[in-house]
Amino acid sequence: MELRRLGTSAKLAAILALSIGLAGCAGGDSGPISFTADRGAADQPFPTNYRAEILAFMRTYLNNPVGVRDAAIAEPVQRTIGGRLRYVACVRYSAKDSDGNYRPAREHGVVFVDGRLDRIMENAAELCAGVSYGQFAELGNLSR
Repeated sequence: MELRRLGTSAKLAAILALSIGLAGCAGGDSGPISFTADRGAADQPFPTNYRAEILAFMRTYLNNPVGVRDAAIAEPVQRTIGGRLRYVACVRYSAKDSDGNYRPAREHGVVFVDGRLDRIMENAAELCAGVSYGQFAELGNLSR
C-alpha cells in the first residue's frame, strides 16, 4: 500500500514538473505562433513573386475561383502590422457566392513576411488606403 502511494506521488510530481517546463516554453516575448520563420526584422525583403503567390493562394481561398470580376492589385507597400514592418499587397475583386451571384468588390490585404505570403486580412480599408490599383487579369482567369 505504501509503495502504491509513493508511486502515485512520484507520478504527480513528474506531471507537475513537466507542466512547469512546458509553461516556460510557452511564455516569453516571442509573440503569436506563425507558420513562417518571422525574424521580426525591420529590413523585410520585397516579395518578388507576390503575384504568383497570391494567385496560388486564391485558388484555395476562394470557394469558386472561376469568373472573378473586377480584379485589381496594388504593388506591395510597407505597413506596420502588430508593431512590425511588413509588405502588404492590396487586392480588390468581386467573387461568386455559393449560389452563383457576385458579391460587391472588396479589398483584402495580403501580408508578406520574409518575402513570402503569410496571411490575408479581410478588413483592409486602413491598410490599403492610398494605394494605386492596376488590373489583375490573371485572377479573373483562374480555373479550378
